[in-house]
This record gives sequence, C-alpha cells and structure tokens, in this order.
Amino acid sequence: MQHPDSELWFEGWYRFAKQVGSPNFGQRPANTKIQLVVIHSISLPPNEFGTGHIEEFFTNRLNHDLHPYFEGLRGVKVSSHFLIKRNSDLIQFVSCSDRAWHAGESSYKGRDNCNDFSIGIELEGAEFGGTFEQGQYETLSALCASLLMEYPIEHFAGHEHIARGRKKDPGDQFNWLKFQKSLGLQSSYFPDQVRN
Repeated sequence: MQHPDSELWFEGWYRFAKQVGSPNFGQRPANTKIQLVVIHSISLPPNEFGTGHIEEFFTNRLNHDLHPYFEGLRGVKVSSHFLIKRNSDLIQFVSCSDRAWHAGESSYKGRDNCNDFSIGIELEGAEFGGTFEQGQYETLSALCASLLMEYPIEHFAGHEHIARGRKKDPGDQFNWLKFQKSLGLQSSYFPDQVRN
C-alpha cells in the first residue's frame, strides 16, 4: 500500500510500520471513538526472542508442531494492531480503523469490550525476569505520539489493567514512568497503580 508523502496515516495504517496483514480483525461498532491504547508483552515460545513466531501466530501461520507450548495455541485466533520487536522494528497487522483481537474479555474505566475502542501494541518481551530494550521504548513513544495526534486517545493501560486476574502483561519490567515522561502526558492518562 502506498502512502502520500505528506501522510503519516492512511486508512488507519501507519506509514512507518511494516505492514503484515492479519485476517484476525473485525469492524468497530459504529461511531466508536478510539480512546484507549493497550500495552502488551509477548514472546513465542515464552522468553525466546527473534523467532518470527509472533508474526506467524498473528497471521494464522504458526506451525504448532514446532514447540510443545504451541500446542495450547492451536485454534486460537488473535491479533494486535502493532508489534515492536526487540530490535525496535515496528510491524502493523491490523488497520487502526478496525478492531484487532488483542484484549479479550476486558473492562477499563467502566467500559467493557476494550477491543471496541482501543489500539493494541505488543512489545516483544517477557512478563517477568527481563527488561524491554531502550529502542523499544523509543519506537513505542514515537508511535504513541503519532496516535495521540491522529485519534482522541484518553488513556494508556497494560493488558493487566484491563483484564485483571487473567493477564499480567506487560508486567513489572515495563517502566510506566519512563513511558509517561517520553510523551509528556499528565498522570491522568495512566492507570492509578502506575502513577508516580
């Protein structure tokens, strides 16, 4: 897909992301404002990076016979709008105009079904015992700054904040204060638990 030189966004696709289209998406409810960005972390297999399996998983091309962990993912169809890899590369799987399947059963600030009004960003990393790379924070901040200009974003939260008790990512290793400062946003944009 070609983008005009003056456009950062075209039909929900970000100019500076590599496009790898996923079939796992749907339409957002009519007249829905995109007000939430959800930060996730993922590695496939767990705690292994740079395998290419995340991209395969989000596009339904994962070979489930390659690793015992993958057996539990058989038949699972999910996606995220974006993935930021360990080397800072940015991949987009679903147009932000559409509803990616990243949040699952979820609720934030009294609103259920977060997929309807959110953008999902996956960081390649582990929930526990590891850190995210500086370049990942830089790519995340640049992406989110552009999202703030393009959409009426009011909140940033982790998967752990919208699916309490069910999900724990991005986990304790994600530096929310660093992320907040990089965007220059007030603490009201972030979950109460991560405010400093």
